[in-house]
Amino acid sequence: MAAAVRESCPGVRGVVAGLAMTGHTPPEGLEVFEAGHPYPNAASVEAAARALHHASSIGSGHAVARDECLLVLLSGGASAMLASPAEGITLQDKIETTAALLRGGVAIDGLNAVRKHLSRIKGGQLAAAAPRTITLALSDVHGRVDDDPGVIGSGPTVADPTTYADALRVVARSEAVVPAPVLAHLESGARGDRDETLKPGDPRIARSTFEVIGNRHTALEAALHAAQDRGYVAHVLPAATGGEARDAAQRFFAEARWLAADGPRPLCVLAAGETTVTVRGDGVGGRNQEFALAVAPLIGGSGRAAVFASAGTDGIDGPTDAAGAIVDSSTLERASRAGVDWRAALAANDAYRFFEPLGDLLRWGPTGTNVGDLQVFLVA
Repeated sequence: MAAAVRESCPGVRGVVAGLAMTGHTPPEGLEVFEAGHPYPNAASVEAAARALHHASSIGSGHAVARDECLLVLLSGGASAMLASPAEGITLQDKIETTAALLRGGVAIDGLNAVRKHLSRIKGGQLAAAAPRTITLALSDVHGRVDDDPGVIGSGPTVADPTTYADALRVVARSEAVVPAPVLAHLESGARGDRDETLKPGDPRIARSTFEVIGNRHTALEAALHAAQDRGYVAHVLPAATGGEARDAAQRFFAEARWLAADGPRPLCVLAAGETTVTVRGDGVGGRNQEFALAVAPLIGGSGRAAVFASAGTDGIDGPTDAAGAIVDSSTLERASRAGVDWRAALAANDAYRFFEPLGDLLRWGPTGTNVGDLQVFLVA
């Protein structure tokens, strides 16, 4: 892949979107910004400013060479890690809007439709600042269109088919309470008082190319080989995991239980995707932890020696230090001894505090990449 990029664009300039790992020494010449996720921070704003600077500096003061371009390495999480608030919108406005939409269980395509219309870098605007871009993307998008370029990282280098009116509908349907400047900005855009994001056919991005180089299928293939190497008969559920986490847990376990009914042993069932959580309580957790919590009573009553885990491939699950959680046939019994109740935890969206005293949170720190979430079910 790198050789192909050099051949097509030897005068490449690089921007890496999604740098949030700490404790790592960056390569010489690479600027690193410890940006926030899932909420942007001041470093996110600084990173976006530098990305736009690199884009606009191509050809500055001289004619653009035929092979001169901007290389964008894009991953899930870039929507938060590259933040350039639109005029009249503050960083705090964007943080509060993201939090409100996440609490409302808005799926990633809807969330990013709003983000694109509150930004000066998303929705193709980074590519518009450069004469040419090449984007290589790791996808965490599993919505109506798998690996939708306009949704991955909120599409900073591709056309955006969504509109201000679409963004307003997302806010209205979620019943999210967003800051007044955000609502006013979206309403003025819907009236036609603001420029839209770049649309398909826009000549400013005619020379931009986009390629997905990794996604949930990449993670599933690796997990499948790992399971088979360890002697498991492995099955992959083809449909992307999605929807409300606790409902997705029911669907996943029903399929896994059907495969386990008369299947060979040991068995491994794999799935991947990305769920949402509509926050109704005041607990702490993330979608993977809630997914695992919803599986706990199912696996506990299955009568089988089994274990299940759900984790984010980025190593971060919601606003916590865990990637996800693990449950097994003994989880509910151990929880009872520890004085924690799964029903109360699920009602309060408090999976983190359920799993913490059991030692069943999965903590391995940020991985530096994101292709969604992975679910693993093992039967001995």
